[in-house]
Amino acid sequence: MQLFYSPDINENTTQFTFEREESKHIVKVLRKNIGDTLHITNGEGWLFTAEISVPNINKCVAKIISKELQPKRGYKLHLAVAPTKMNDRYEWFLEKATEIGIDSITPIICDHSERKLIKPERFGRILQSSMKQSLNCYLPKLNNAISFQDFINQDFESDLFIAHCEETDRKSLKQQLNPKTDITILIGPEGDFSVKEITEALKNNFIPVTLGETRLRTETAAIVACHSVAFTNEAHNGQ
Repeated sequence: MQLFYSPDINENTTQFTFEREESKHIVKVLRKNIGDTLHITNGEGWLFTAEISVPNINKCVAKIISKELQPKRGYKLHLAVAPTKMNDRYEWFLEKATEIGIDSITPIICDHSERKLIKPERFGRILQSSMKQSLNCYLPKLNNAISFQDFINQDFESDLFIAHCEETDRKSLKQQLNPKTDITILIGPEGDFSVKEITEALKNNFIPVTLGETRLRTETAAIVACHSVAFTNEAHNGQ
């Protein structure tokens, strides 16, 4: 199954017209014709099955023949991850986290951040592409970049963790995770969080955790955290 994405389609839509680029892809590349089936999501959990009625390379039209709201996971995961020095490494994190399962991503600007500007449009396209490739009907929310201090001063309704490398009292993230619980995890830049930032996070009820015995790159640490949450919940479901 190939999945298409459009935020403009909803549960009340009966007929959908694809934009020119996707119309050309459907008709010329995929060689779809009248009566062929397509699958579309709006990134909000809906999976639509559509049948092509007008296979035009500029405006391919399809009739919605069925719809289904996909079940949500029993938890929400929010990763606040400092931008990496090289953009492609952050993009890799976005792609893989979407495949594994994540709900919200916030780039946080920290004391040791070497990159303080991001490309939200490009990041958004990567999230969309990964969602479609993994046949996921929920598009992760990409929040605006924010300073570390402003982020931790928000009101949270989730378990809070900060992963850092300082040799202080830290607990294993895997041992601290509770299944079916909303979670927010902070992942720092290449130079790690500053001591001041760690102290401020602890004052704001973030629990200090380690992701393993080795020092991980920012994007690797984010994926390890993402997978740990997914595995904890999958293991709980299998009991």
